[in-house]
Amino acid sequence: MKLALAQINTTVGDLAGNEARIREAYARGVAAGVALVVFPELTITGYPPRDLLLKRSFVAENLAVLERLAASTNSDTGMLVGFVSGPVNQPGREVSNGVALLRGGRVAAVRTKSLLPTYDVFDEDRYFEPAQENTPVEFAGHKIGLTICEDIWNDEDFWPERRYRRNPPMELAAAGAQILFNISASPWHLSKENTRHEMLRSLALKAKRPVVFCNQVGGNDELVFDGGSLVFNAAGELVARGRMFAEDFLVVDTEATEPVPTVKAPDEELVHDALVLGLRDYLHKCGFRAAVLGLSGGIDSALVGYLAAEALGRENVRGVALPSQYSSPGSLADAQALAERLGIQYDVMPIQPPFEAVKAQLATVFAGRAEDTTEENIQARLRGVMLMALSNKFGSLLLTTGNKSELAVGYCTLYGDMCGGLAVISDVPKTMVYRLARWINREREIIPAASITKAPSAELRPNQTDQDSLPPYEVLDAILDAYVVQLKSFAEIVASGVTEADARRVIRLIDFNEYKRRQAAPGLKVTSKAFGVGRRIPIAQKYRGS
Repeated sequence: MKLALAQINTTVGDLAGNEARIREAYARGVAAGVALVVFPELTITGYPPRDLLLKRSFVAENLAVLERLAASTNSDTGMLVGFVSGPVNQPGREVSNGVALLRGGRVAAVRTKSLLPTYDVFDEDRYFEPAQENTPVEFAGHKIGLTICEDIWNDEDFWPERRYRRNPPMELAAAGAQILFNISASPWHLSKENTRHEMLRSLALKAKRPVVFCNQVGGNDELVFDGGSLVFNAAGELVARGRMFAEDFLVVDTEATEPVPTVKAPDEELVHDALVLGLRDYLHKCGFRAAVLGLSGGIDSALVGYLAAEALGRENVRGVALPSQYSSPGSLADAQALAERLGIQYDVMPIQPPFEAVKAQLATVFAGRAEDTTEENIQARLRGVMLMALSNKFGSLLLTTGNKSELAVGYCTLYGDMCGGLAVISDVPKTMVYRLARWINREREIIPAASITKAPSAELRPNQTDQDSLPPYEVLDAILDAYVVQLKSFAEIVASGVTEADARRVIRLIDFNEYKRRQAAPGLKVTSKAFGVGRRIPIAQKYRGS
């Protein structure tokens, strides 16, 4: 069967905009003479719609779009499109996650999602009623099997541990489906594309049928969808692959026998592309066109400045140096050098005068008490005040520049450097920040070498470095990954070679600083376990393990 995969970037809730994108891609498919144009999961509404699904008007308008799309189809080219199906007979949830086959001016068939993920960032069982059965659909002389995202993630021969009892694609194959389709909104994290490739290849080999996987692309809130749509023939050979982190339109025959090469991009390139896409879409889909950020001369703000210029264009980025009496001349020079190389607007706004004014205002109340982190935090908060003023005055979104390692242990100031609308690298560990900086500089120096080689410092007191308060980042990140991502215990972490003192210290800091993370700006997810919506730890709790 000759198909087109429309790997499009939808916006949650933009029903009219999404409909226009669907129509445009369908017209391309008609012009290409394909039998079927395939779209991602919940194409009409965008994914994930979350509590918009509780609005009956939203569901009704999505159904109206489906009817209009159906009316626009001809008898030669069909359309597979994701939508919110409903209402469902009670008892049960009111809606389902559906896929509709449209052809000849009508809705020819509807199937709904069987397996509803409720882990990490997913919460589908909150909203959708699962399908109790799924049977093949007759189309263009073929029996085709229609599945949605999670439906294919449960094969007993691929996964050592399974979340569900059913295996929908193999049920469809057993019922006579000759081609297995999966429309998906599968968010990306490091190595996810490799897992998908091997899982789908395994399914094609096991079922001895072509497998067609069409995935959403684009950023929606914290999630970044990579696209990377795939088609395997019945021999398990990859015959089509969509672009990563970009829209694409693939025309392919499921009987193709010429495999396409698999190319593995470096992790640094993938993280870079994910962050650029997520940053661009977050700003534009929220109605912003420009960004502002503080440039300290350090590696984190340098990386965020670079990503912002890549995502938004240099004319839409403003970098601001906010030096105190503790800022080194080298840091100011590095911030200016970066701004000049990126071609972004650059301003210097010293915070020492307002800092002295605030200290004078508090002198009577603080009499007899030595300076401590209170005064350090005042400086960070003054920077936040200045940057938020620029954000408000010029309508630019303030980008925070803290990395995952800092956010994990609370090495950040509430209402200070945590001020902002998007935490761009809050899921990027410090060790990956360094790797990204070196990758960016692989052909020429963009991020100043000194920003990479000097000891990291908040520069809030004389001669301060991060390692005054924290273990080396290589150690910290190893503990962070073990404790937060792999869910290892203190004993298991120590058994891996970490000292008891370092493990206890970092774990305590991670647990204690949940209250800060709950108040942080949303961040772009690029690892398998990010702080935020996918990690739900109570703030007021006392469990510390053994």
